[in-house]
Amino acid sequence: MCEGVFAGDLERTVETVTGATSFERRPSGRMDRLIEAIEKGYSSGRSWAPGGELCEMAAKGSRSKNEPVLRFHMYAPYDVNYPGSAVGERRFSLGEEAVANIRSAGIYFECVSPRLDGSKSRPARIYGGLSNAHYRGDAREGLMDNLRVVHAASLALADKLECEGSAGLPEELGPGLRELPPVGRPAEIDS
Repeated sequence: MCEGVFAGDLERTVETVTGATSFERRPSGRMDRLIEAIEKGYSSGRSWAPGGELCEMAAKGSRSKNEPVLRFHMYAPYDVNYPGSAVGERRFSLGEEAVANIRSAGIYFECVSPRLDGSKSRPARIYGGLSNAHYRGDAREGLMDNLRVVHAASLALADKLECEGSAGLPEELGPGLRELPPVGRPAEIDS
């Protein structure tokens, strides 16, 4: 599934996050198309650009339109540390910033790559996100599982895109991952 991104213990984590133990087979080549979309978006010079879907983690035989999905795109600078957050969302010190809640997770990271001309002075800003995770309650471990899935996919993308230093992402999420305080909204001024 997902072009071999998830192996070993991660297979069980994906089963937990999706609520499924067997999955629909999907055509391969999505990683290559995603890399092409990011390269094209980066070369456009815009501060953000659409990317694409790495994989839909559809349970075998499911007809649901809300299956868990992994998507990536280029993000604008102001997307990181954005004031306010979704209910139950927590921030973490991973990449530029990571966010997770009971149904989703995302990682903002920067990539310097020989495949992205000019990225030494202007790194590509990439967001990887998981949506529609299976509801498992609001325990921190559920959020961390969502984040582990996005982390593994982000590492795989960083590797394929040849990002220097794995785009600043650790090989594994360990107990040292710090939770960050929420970013507050600026106070409104009455006129």
